[in-house]
Amino acid sequence: MNKLSDWLPTTNKEVKLRGWEELDVILFSGDAYVDHPAFGHAVVGRILESYGLRVAIVPQPSVNDNLQDFTKLGTPKLFFAVTGGCMDPMVSNYTASKRSRDKDAYTPNGDKGFRPDYATAVYSNILKEKFPDVPVLIGGIEASLRRVTHYDYWSDTLKPTILEESKADLLVYGMGEQPLREIVSLLQKGVPFSSLTTIKQTAFLLNKNEEVPKNKNWKDVSIHSHEVCLKDKKLFASNFKVIEQESNKLFANRIFQDVGNSKLVINPPYETMTESEIDASFDLPFTRLPHPKYNKRGAIPAFEMIKFSINIHRGCFGGCSFCTISAHQGKFIASRSQDSILKEVDQVANMPDFKGYLSDIGGPSANMYKMKGKVQEICDRCVAPSCISPVICHNLDTSHKPLTELYQAVDKHPKIKKSFIGSGIRHDMLVPEFNTKANPKELDDYTEEVMTKHVSGRLKVAPEHSSDPVLKLMRKPSFKYFHKFKDRFDKINIRKKLNLQLIPYFISNHPACEVEDMANLAAETKDMGFQLEQVQGFTPTPMTVATVIYYSGYHPYTLKPTKTPKSKHEKEEQHRFFFWYKRENQAWIRKTLTKVGRQDLLQKLLPTTNSWKKNKGEKVKNTFDDAIPFNSRKKKKFNKKKKR
Repeated sequence: MNKLSDWLPTTNKEVKLRGWEELDVILFSGDAYVDHPAFGHAVVGRILESYGLRVAIVPQPSVNDNLQDFTKLGTPKLFFAVTGGCMDPMVSNYTASKRSRDKDAYTPNGDKGFRPDYATAVYSNILKEKFPDVPVLIGGIEASLRRVTHYDYWSDTLKPTILEESKADLLVYGMGEQPLREIVSLLQKGVPFSSLTTIKQTAFLLNKNEEVPKNKNWKDVSIHSHEVCLKDKKLFASNFKVIEQESNKLFANRIFQDVGNSKLVINPPYETMTESEIDASFDLPFTRLPHPKYNKRGAIPAFEMIKFSINIHRGCFGGCSFCTISAHQGKFIASRSQDSILKEVDQVANMPDFKGYLSDIGGPSANMYKMKGKVQEICDRCVAPSCISPVICHNLDTSHKPLTELYQAVDKHPKIKKSFIGSGIRHDMLVPEFNTKANPKELDDYTEEVMTKHVSGRLKVAPEHSSDPVLKLMRKPSFKYFHKFKDRFDKINIRKKLNLQLIPYFISNHPACEVEDMANLAAETKDMGFQLEQVQGFTPTPMTVATVIYYSGYHPYTLKPTKTPKSKHEKEEQHRFFFWYKRENQAWIRKTLTKVGRQDLLQKLLPTTNSWKKNKGEKVKNTFDDAIPFNSRKKKKFNKKKKR
């Protein structure tokens, strides 16, 4: 039975329960406090605690009253830490069409209004006003993705580094364990916070007159200033190639950018976490539960979704143009040991309300566990943003055997009745015609293992589009490989008598996508027997190729003009093709395709004699307005009542 002191303190009463007279670090978060390794503020709090620090968390502080939440715990000895939450607050608060969301998944009962827009800057500015002499350290996905000049979709403006707007002293980008370890170590040795200028994976602002800190191990590269970016969209676009490549190098350069009278300094990232490092993070003493203060406020949807799930790795080498995972977690995979994973499985299995079903064993992508370069020296020199686009790198070991063995080890636990794979599976890596260096039997073994033992009726994959030019820009493989995967899926489905559904994800109004591309997508997926369910409109989020194109009109790698649907009318027209079967759309489809001379597509979608029958169990889910960006998609809450 947990007691209140098992959580990090959130009030003065809880601080006193631990016998503390003062705090070393006070952490402010835009999310409710859930003491679980999937919640960034909990991980940071537990890491700092493991270094012997006295840490408290202030979750979702009120910014609409006398601001007492920011002063109630007093002044920390070392610094304030601030995060906007597990999602960028603007994604949490608004839909793709900029309407307020009805729910906030990281708040009890899904209640909205507990997280301000641009939360990191809001919290940091308040702290700087109340405690001008106390350092503020910002981190999390909002700070990480807004560390340089970036386009903000919700205000439709080009914003400077979040360090400028937040007035924070230091920014940690990416996953924070490694830089935090060095920050705390130096502070404990008596190094002033203002001297923390050569720590990897951090960023800060200098006055232009100040001397840049020296580091003989780093080379420096400058990108166009914020003021230049404001004047020239093409030069803004050119910045991104440098930023993305340096973010994904194992041995990167330090980046400089002028911002007004200041100079932004972005130190190179750390090397990928070792197995022992990532194990140490997940093995911290989490209660895995929301703080008891929320017991009467209702369930926290994001927690309910991952309550019985296991995260087995970080990072993603897909490098999709619309996705921020690699920008935050990195391109290279950091995998946990099987022992650490099984230890967590045992912890979950012994939770009082666990019924025997794990909702997910996965990560950013379900099937990248233990995958890495065969020859490390080749990876050390690599600047490619993706390891699998346009083709799978010859140096990438894509063996699915360790993952298959992990699933089997998990299922041997006496309290596990069934383990599901809820994370998205990279279907392209399971197609031998695309993954030509892999062992076809291993790919088939993994696919069959997932389909027969780890799916509850439906397997979700993400081809994203059917147009090869759009897919090339997305850094996704040709749609022909989805056809080949579906063929393999269907054969196993029939041979094993599984009666499973294949559920593909698709995106409309992505850069390079035209109305005819969407009509083709509708016609081709209809011909394959799909009535699409998981669909969304492209939402520009900071630090992606697609967002740079959306704002600037130029591809950052080629600097060639690239068209993007931008007006509300264009976006809605493209999205409408997903729902070709709705009666209210059919006259519009006839008119649109007749106008562009595509009678062939019209005949496929709306033949004169329509004998096409709907697929079994098909439904329509996400509307354009409710779409959530790829990197923030929510897995469905596990339905215990489904046929097992």
